[in-house]
Formats: sequence, C-alpha cells, structure tokens
Amino acid sequence: MKITFHGAARTVTGSKHLLHINPDKNILLDCGMFQGLGKETLELNSNWGFDPLSLNYVIISHAHIDHVGLLPKLVKDGYKGPIYCTPQTAELAMVLLLDSAHIQEDDVKHVNKRNKKLGKPQVTELYSVDDATKVGPLLKPVPYDEYYRIDDDVELYYTDCGHIIGSAAVNLRIKENGKETRLTFSGDVGRYNDLILKSPEVFPQADYIILESTYGNKLHDLATPVTDKLLNFVTDTCLKKKGKLIIPAFSVGRTQEILFLLNRLETEHRLPPLDYFVDSPLSIKATEVVKHFPDCFNKEVQTLLEKDQDVFSFNGLKYLQTAEESIKLNDRKDPCVIISASGMAEAGRVKHHIAHNIDDARNTILIVGYCEPHSLGGKLRNGVKEVTIYGEPHHVAAEVGVIESLSAHGDYQDLIHWLGCQDPKLVKKLFLVHGEYEVQVEFRERLLKNGFPDIEIPALHQEAGFG
Repeated sequence: MKITFHGAARTVTGSKHLLHINPDKNILLDCGMFQGLGKETLELNSNWGFDPLSLNYVIISHAHIDHVGLLPKLVKDGYKGPIYCTPQTAELAMVLLLDSAHIQEDDVKHVNKRNKKLGKPQVTELYSVDDATKVGPLLKPVPYDEYYRIDDDVELYYTDCGHIIGSAAVNLRIKENGKETRLTFSGDVGRYNDLILKSPEVFPQADYIILESTYGNKLHDLATPVTDKLLNFVTDTCLKKKGKLIIPAFSVGRTQEILFLLNRLETEHRLPPLDYFVDSPLSIKATEVVKHFPDCFNKEVQTLLEKDQDVFSFNGLKYLQTAEESIKLNDRKDPCVIISASGMAEAGRVKHHIAHNIDDARNTILIVGYCEPHSLGGKLRNGVKEVTIYGEPHHVAAEVGVIESLSAHGDYQDLIHWLGCQDPKLVKKLFLVHGEYEVQVEFRERLLKNGFPDIEIPALHQEAGFG
C-alpha cells in the first residue's frame, strides 16, 4: 500500500490524497480545488498528477471547495464511480459546486469578451454547470459512527470533526495481502467549544494518520469574547466613522457564525440599529442547508432553539439575491454591514465591494478566517498598502481588521487534543498536510514532543509507502 499527495501538500488548499491498494485499487481522499495561489492556481487545478480513470472510489471529508471543488472536473474527465460523504456534505456540496460552476461560466464569458477585443485566445472553464450536475447521482451518503463496507477489503467509518456541518474524519480499515491497516484522514479539525457545532469526536486507533495543520503554530485569542470583538468593529466603523463594515466570509461555516453572533448581540440588547446585508446567494442557500441539521449543533445552541426558532436571524438583516441589489450597495452612503463571499476575497461579490470601498478611510474590511498569503484577503491581512483588483490598482485607505478567534480550524492545542485519543506508540507514521511548510515544521516539533515518533511533511505529488 502507498499514498501520493496531489494537493494541500505544503500548502493549505487543493486537498487530494490518493491511496493505492494492491495493484489495481485506488481511493482518492478529497477532491479539492486550489485557491488563492495567484498565477499558479489555474495550472494546479488543470493537472491531476494521476489518471482519473484509474480511481475506484472517492471519499470526501467535508464540503468546502478546497476539499470538493474539483469533483465536477473529475467527472468531466471520466470518473463514474461512487463518491462517499456524510448526508450533510451531500447537500452542501451540490449547492457549492453548482455555484462554483456558475461563477466559472460567467468569468469565462467576461474574459473571452475582453480577449476577443485584444486579439487573445479564448479560454474555457474548468467545468460547467452540466458537469457539476452530474456529480449529484454519484454521491453516496454515509452516516457518522457506523462502519460502512465499501467492498471486501475496505471499511469506512466517519467521525464528526466539528469543522462545518457534515465535516468528518475519514477512518478506514483496509485489508491487503491478509494484513489489516487502519488509516485516518482528519479532513479539517474544528474547535473545541465551538460557537455552533459539537466538539470533534474521538476516533479509532490508527496505524497511519493524515493530519491537517493549518494553525499548527498558532493559538486562537480567547481573551476577549468574540461577540465583543465583532461589536467593537461594528461600533467603530458604522457608528463612529459612519462607514461600511465589509466582511469577506466563507458561505459555509463563517457566514453562519457571524449571523449567530449578531443574533446573540440582539438577544443581549447590544446590536446597533443598522442594516446588515448578506450579499451572497450561495450563503443564503448554505444557511438554509445548515438549518436542516440542528442535530449537529452543540447543546447550548439546541437549548437556544427552544426559545429562538432561528438563531441566524435578527432585526435589520437583509438577504440580497440579485446582482442589481448588490450593485446598489456600492452607491449607498449610509453606514451598514456587508457580509459577502468569498472568504479569501478572491472572487464573488465581496471583491467588488472591496474595490469600491477600499480607498475610503471611514470603511473597514474585516478578515475573519484563514486567507492564503497570495489571495486578496491574505495581502490585506498582511498589511500591504497597494492592491490590484480586476486589473486596477487601489490604495488601501480603509482600515483592515482581523478576528483570529472566528476560525473554524482548530489551533495547535485543538489538534493535539484531537490526537489525544491515540496511543502515539501505535501510530507508525503521521503525515502533515493542509498547511504552510514553515507552520508544519513548527507543528512537527510539538508532535514529536507529544510522543509521535515518525512525522513526515510530504511535498506535492510525493509518494510514501506503508509498513
């Protein structure tokens, strides 16, 4: 048995890890899209590093685009087998993939119109809406906490990871040449004592672990309650400076957390009377899917639901569907809060809002999650004073704020806590993925001190053997 790492290897996005079992059985763990890597992004997403027709099965950890975003391209390139995921992921994935396809089709039309005028060649999207639609029939929902026999040699067991609705660690029991191997792929590990979701579950003892490491060198700031941090930004920007607070937020997970916090402020009679816009059709659909699965919420939220039927709603909240409604916000002079995708500010409506408001010191762009350093959100977070948006240079006059503690990724203490159910002496090797290399090197040292004897940081397309 061996594994090759075709994404999220010494970088944070593009999760794809290929298990080779016996001569002719291949299982792909996640099929994620690379995001926020500048000019390299398209090339990385265009080249698999393996033959899609060689795959027998695909197993998905959760529905974020950097874990499922290339499923339509996989199908377009010939894959016709099952795609295993949790029931929640099955619902969310189709919402996200169809939206991704729509965006690509629209972007290609825009680029080709410009290229035609400039005499440049036409381009094509990675996949179309039709390709995304074909993913649906291949999705095979598997519930948490039950062993599911994929075939005579492979059993799948999902445990909740508390990252987003439906997120799971992939636990496999694999038989090869009369020997059983236990492998766990973490997907993305969430937070303990999360605002909305249950804490990550314990998982079966593994021989090999593939572990994410996004925040492998950081601790989330818990000194100031996150509700107070958010309120301070709303108050300073909208009430004191009379500006707009623009929040790039991932449609799944982060948007719901922001809405939940604003709902809490209203319950505490502290929410300023403003207009709060969710300007993302995808976020609206994702929020409705999240509401379908209250059993994934933690006890505190389930108790709140007994008094408040909708913990994601409050006075002043407005959902915007059409592009025309979104464009009108650019002409608005009154203070307001705009929550819009994408979380890295690389695409979607939020990129337009930033372009129209970044040169005004009254406004604030609030980063509330991880951003690839090369993404627009990452550049703003790192304090650059000039950015290029849609080919136009912009001076960064608006304030750029950051709330670290809203991340859905566990910090290094959360990750070590998650590993606490394992006997390190029985873990033959631990692979670190889904992290920046410098972060992974620091995290490896922490794990060595915690008793894990063999820790590898694979490079892109690197192959590793088992046993």
